[in-house]
Amino acid sequence: MARRQVDRYSKSTMDPNAEDYELLLPPEQAGERKVRQEDRLPSEARKGDSAAMYLALIGAAVFTTVTWVVVLVNHPLTAGWFALHPILQSFSLLLLTYGNAPGILTLQPTSQPKTKAAGLVRHQYAIAFAAFPAIFAGTFAVMFNKYVHGAPHFVSWHAKFGIAAMAWIVVQVLIGGGSVWFGGAAFGGGAKAKALWKYHRLSGYVLYVFLMLTAHLGGYWSNWGNNHSPSSMRILAFAVALLACVSGVYMRIRPSKMKFF
Repeated sequence: MARRQVDRYSKSTMDPNAEDYELLLPPEQAGERKVRQEDRLPSEARKGDSAAMYLALIGAAVFTTVTWVVVLVNHPLTAGWFALHPILQSFSLLLLTYGNAPGILTLQPTSQPKTKAAGLVRHQYAIAFAAFPAIFAGTFAVMFNKYVHGAPHFVSWHAKFGIAAMAWIVVQVLIGGGSVWFGGAAFGGGAKAKALWKYHRLSGYVLYVFLMLTAHLGGYWSNWGNNHSPSSMRILAFAVALLACVSGVYMRIRPSKMKFF
């Protein structure tokens, strides 16, 4: 009996697949084993994900670049506070799409715990500390410019959509942050807070389209856009490029991950 126990122990300690074996490994070897296991996990990417990502990135880059060029070549100092509005809003949309700090694309696709955690951190930095301050400052700039010149507010469809989008963004940030910060304590923590995430995600995708529509109204149809850029440039930047952004992001959506049904 004693010999059988010894043999069983010897086999378990020598079997690379046994849990006891991993506990006996030196820390550096245990780490290497964990990395090898992660390498064997199925790929998160689907066919076409890379192409969709580049489509969205190129669209966002074209939209932002053209917007900045149009502002900068048309004597921005004479435009006063207004000049900051298109620059900051386009920069914010670039960040929301991907940008210097990943926004939406960094969470697409993530199905493994390690990449989920890393993607969530980058997403929060992009939205809370970069995109949101930029779009808020851009909105303040145009509202203050109207105040300085005594112009009426929220007259155009672009302005109406814009203020609605800002209110939506505030709610979006509060719900998204509240569901993960401090363990989701704001919404009861644990499973209760986690259950809100799918609604936050769905709302974000719809909000993204709403923001792109707002940008289209401002760049393509506004008096500023018509007076300072040719129609070919407006079609490219404020129609085709924005459509590319939406198409690229939506091609990478995983509806099954939200589990509404």
